[in-house]
Amino acid sequence: MDMPLDAQSDLDDEVLLVRFANGDRDAARALTLRLTPRVLAQATRMLRNRAEAEDVTQEAMLRLWKAAPDWRQGEAKVSTWLYRVASNLCIDRLRRAPQVALDAVPEPEDDAESAEERLQGDARMAALDAALAELPDRQRQAVILRHIEGLSNPDIAEIMDIGVEAVESLTARGKRKLAELLKGRRAELGYTDG
Repeated sequence: MDMPLDAQSDLDDEVLLVRFANGDRDAARALTLRLTPRVLAQATRMLRNRAEAEDVTQEAMLRLWKAAPDWRQGEAKVSTWLYRVASNLCIDRLRRAPQVALDAVPEPEDDAESAEERLQGDARMAALDAALAELPDRQRQAVILRHIEGLSNPDIAEIMDIGVEAVESLTARGKRKLAELLKGRRAELGYTDG
């Protein structure tokens, strides 16, 4: 029996996935509405290309729906599994894609209210994107998942198929490198002390 979407919003991801596997289309809609924006954000940050990120997100969600009937409860969190699938799809695309000059990457979209705020936000995002692009792939992935997506170190370890200590090391080295790359640009990027 299908439940209204608002009644499903309190259900755990795994419960929704099992309900979808048992024919509950509203559960699929609720899970899609919950997970798609997060996966799309992750893929967009990794690929720095909205269209490619949308393709990856769609493919990751399709893989989730295909895995639903065989989902083994309690083995992995649905969101962690999905982040890992999306990460792997992004890495595959990055390996196949020709390298593009940073100037050829479009500026990220920003919903800031004023032109000045929008320009400042664009400058900050461009600086962060450029600095992230300088990191080795594994460091960039760990930093994005930890500090931009807000995932825990154990979840990141599962996604990247490494130990928690390796995640901590990757994120620490990545943060140090980002700080080094962005050092001296605080005033330029509109940050003031105090």
